[in-house]
Amino acid sequence: MAFIRRHWVALLVVVVALLLLIALARYIQHEQPVPAAGGPGRGGQSGPVAVSVATAVSGDIQLRVPALGTVTPLATVTVRTQISGIMQKISFTEGQTVRQGDSLAQIDPRPYEAALQQAQGNLRRDQALLADAKLDLKRYEGLVKEDSIAEQQLDTQRALVDQYSGTIESDEGQVRTAQVNLIYTHIVAPVTGRVGLRQVDQGNYVTPGDTNGIVVINQLQPITVIFPIPEDNVPALLRGLHEHGAPSVEAYDRTNSAKLADGKLLTLDNQIDVTTGTVKLRAQFENADGLLFPNQFVNIQLLLELLRDQIIIPNSAVRRGAPNGVVSTFVYVVNPDRTVKVRPVTLGVVDAERVAVTQGLRVGEVVVTEGGDRLRDGAQVQLPSATGPAAAAHPPGSAQPADARPGSPGSPGQRRPRNHPKPSS
Repeated sequence: MAFIRRHWVALLVVVVALLLLIALARYIQHEQPVPAAGGPGRGGQSGPVAVSVATAVSGDIQLRVPALGTVTPLATVTVRTQISGIMQKISFTEGQTVRQGDSLAQIDPRPYEAALQQAQGNLRRDQALLADAKLDLKRYEGLVKEDSIAEQQLDTQRALVDQYSGTIESDEGQVRTAQVNLIYTHIVAPVTGRVGLRQVDQGNYVTPGDTNGIVVINQLQPITVIFPIPEDNVPALLRGLHEHGAPSVEAYDRTNSAKLADGKLLTLDNQIDVTTGTVKLRAQFENADGLLFPNQFVNIQLLLELLRDQIIIPNSAVRRGAPNGVVSTFVYVVNPDRTVKVRPVTLGVVDAERVAVTQGLRVGEVVVTEGGDRLRDGAQVQLPSATGPAAAAHPPGSAQPADARPGSPGSPGQRRPRNHPKPSS
């Protein structure tokens, strides 16, 4: 403390000098010009920004609604026995495709054959009793006319005939029941489809109450996919159904890269789910190659409408931000002098790779697709030098680089393949 009291003036001068130096350094840093986009490149030198470009073209684009769907068979049947008995024979192989009416299994039919024989015997016995009762009734009717028997005996005989008639009807029903049970001993496929894993083995005692049944059959050809779409798309879908019929539906794999099948919209639900704001749709696919499998998750593209003569550019050309202080959707348009201009655009239909521009762009104008994050309005760009599709994207009136002209050194037509030996002199 004594040192500070003796040298406070010198310490104050040092502190003031340091503050002035810091203020001067910040002032110099603030006054340095900010390099423009596309300025310092490799090596620290200013130059144009290398970009990829594409040309706005006129074409057709489809209005698509993406969705996530679940593959659902048109019919899923759990095959169960209708009677009890010993499983005598299994006639199918797991994973086999069966047709409607094909034999699947056989239950021991002997008890049901015996029951049918017994019912038929009862029927014949009661038919004989009825015939005898009818003969007695005919005789009694003649005797009553001669006043040889009482009227009461005739009435009793008529009641006996009606009783035997009812017994015969009951016997006929028992015969039909026995016949049906005998048919049920032979189990057949109720639908055409693919059988799953066997749920019971040969030799087991099976009953109609078995939970798992014998096997499950799924109808795979044709097959359907159930998927939801937002309620905002329902009006356009209904208009398309009334004007053009069922729209097309495409099914893609989980990565949304490989198409699995093409189909048609089959139907839609009769109400909107209020918890999700979506409505369920069912599309049908022929599935001839079997790529769609029950309960498989697939990506769906519902093709609602085909729009013609649209101005189309790649999705990668569209940018969103505030290049001029106003938040908007814009593109970088390449001028003939290889400078770029910020152009606000209005977008229409967007699909996986392309987008339709409804306002702000003309057919033939060149837009930046890659490298736009380093650009600003008026920046210089370096266009691709390769011939072919990239060359078609050069702005009108601009000359191609010398290394892209045919016959010039370093052009693609004159470049020597890598590791190719030089010609001997």
